[in-house]
Amino acid sequence: MNFYLVTLGCPKNEVDSEMMAELLIEAGHHPVEHPDEADLLITNTCGFIGDARQESYDVLQELANLKRPHQSLLAAGCLTQRDCDAVCRRVPEVDAVIGTRNWSEIVSVVEGLAPQRQSAYRAIREQGDLIASVRRRTPRGQTAYIKIADGCDAGCAFCAIPLIKGPQASKPLDTILREAHELIEQGARELVLIAQDTTAYGRDLGIPDGLPILLRRLAEIAPEPSWIRILYAYPQHISDSLITTMAVLPQVCHYLDLPLQHGHPEMLRRMRRPHDLAMVHDRITALREAMPDIALRSTFIVGFPGETKQEFEALLAFMHEIAFDHVGVFSYSRERGTLAAEMPDRVPQRVIAERHEEAMLTQQAISHQCNREQIGRVLPVLIEGVGEGLTVARSYRDAPEIDGMVLIQGEHQQAGFVDAQIVSAQPYDLVGELFEPDTT
Repeated sequence: MNFYLVTLGCPKNEVDSEMMAELLIEAGHHPVEHPDEADLLITNTCGFIGDARQESYDVLQELANLKRPHQSLLAAGCLTQRDCDAVCRRVPEVDAVIGTRNWSEIVSVVEGLAPQRQSAYRAIREQGDLIASVRRRTPRGQTAYIKIADGCDAGCAFCAIPLIKGPQASKPLDTILREAHELIEQGARELVLIAQDTTAYGRDLGIPDGLPILLRRLAEIAPEPSWIRILYAYPQHISDSLITTMAVLPQVCHYLDLPLQHGHPEMLRRMRRPHDLAMVHDRITALREAMPDIALRSTFIVGFPGETKQEFEALLAFMHEIAFDHVGVFSYSRERGTLAAEMPDRVPQRVIAERHEEAMLTQQAISHQCNREQIGRVLPVLIEGVGEGLTVARSYRDAPEIDGMVLIQGEHQQAGFVDAQIVSAQPYDLVGELFEPDTT
């Protein structure tokens, strides 16, 4: 059987898709690049916020419209876990649904399918293995994601993730090391560690500060040069041990993603987020003292219920004060079942849109200044691709797919790392030249 797989949403979904594909390949099925070549069409959906749900429905419907009599359509992932009935109702051409907690059963689900079913086969479990692991491949080439945990214990007022995935489950250390070894053997030179909260890794296993331990073990098997990148770190869990470990291990990128969500304490309190901004400042100061070249990323929500003009202006002031290298701004999305869904004082959509634009413009200027400060530096960069007289690469300052690039004149076919001297800066990207050290 040939299968065509579309992945939507976050890197955790990408990892699940890679593993589902591997299970299907091991069972004798074959991935294809185009839906018209497939017997099985799979969409790994996202159900995080309204826009993501709509994109999932749109892609499912697009594949349903292309579906021919001999083909089956399977919906997987967060949207199906959360809204199985709605998926089957809105896209009746779906032949089967499978959730986030039992994606590892995909082979038995697929092999039990028959085209033109009268109703969708529902393989959704309330309990299951979020962190199942199979042999790892590197479909992204030199960069690979490793999901070190999934689920969440935080209980933020706006977030449906605990409703979809349940409490945090950390992947055993030996399993992570096995995955990393497989990926490195196949040529991965950047390992991106992901979870809902990477800094909470190991707590459910009885390890109170597990991420530094994991980093040290990964550094033992990751060759130099290589990168180990950390995404999604909660500030209250950034220990002194983590900061020291990041600073001393050459493989660990001086980069951290801190999804803070707001910069006003009362807003953070209503969001059920850590609201001690003095603690946030302390952790960021400690990170920058230990690693003066660290690149920091954050995400913020505008338009959360009750957000006043003064609170929004405090967020903009906070963004200026910290001067994050990268920021993502999200408009509040009302999610069924969350605490915020029933909160009063809803912010009008027009105001949310205006605040989103203002926050993005504010960060654009900050990012541009942060990039200007890189001019003259020589940075190791990982080449992503070449074409039309240009080499596209990334520095340690840029996470894949969400941050900027380093653009180098000329087509340099060399794989792996090269050194680039930064000669100019754009709001989101850097422009560099291949650095040739003077050997005379």
